[in-house]
Amino acid sequence: MRLVVICIGRLKQGPERELAERYRERFEDIGRKLGFRGLEIHEIAESRARDAGARIAEEAAAISALLPEKHALVALDERGKSIDSASFAQQLGRWRDEGTAHTVFVIGGADGLSPELQRKALLRIAFGSATWPHQMVRVMLLEQIYRAATILAGHPYHRA
Repeated sequence: MRLVVICIGRLKQGPERELAERYRERFEDIGRKLGFRGLEIHEIAESRARDAGARIAEEAAAISALLPEKHALVALDERGKSIDSASFAQQLGRWRDEGTAHTVFVIGGADGLSPELQRKALLRIAFGSATWPHQMVRVMLLEQIYRAATILAGHPYHRA
């Protein structure tokens, strides 16, 4: 299974990009041994439309254009479900074992994701009830993906 992260907004050079890249590289190292075929990150420029509805629609169209044909969609949503790392790992492992070709994680723009993308998501997750900057959400997601791989591998990184 290939993992894909689609993000509205770009990470500039700096500590967030370095940390995101560190977790992506760590995942690549351990993920191959677990049957994961890589981790792609696609950045989409934020819409410049005047109203929120138009921005959400433009961003949804750009996200949808990047969705592979067969995929499990996971939406990062502040109103999503809070799940622990072990449950997250179990879900990724289940999709991998079921032969899911791609698991796609979507981080929307400042106005959120379109209702259509939210409906299509098999899982909607939140990193707590706080509102986080999109660049931090990306780092936290990549860390959780890496942590999930270590849990599936029985690696001691996760000590809960």
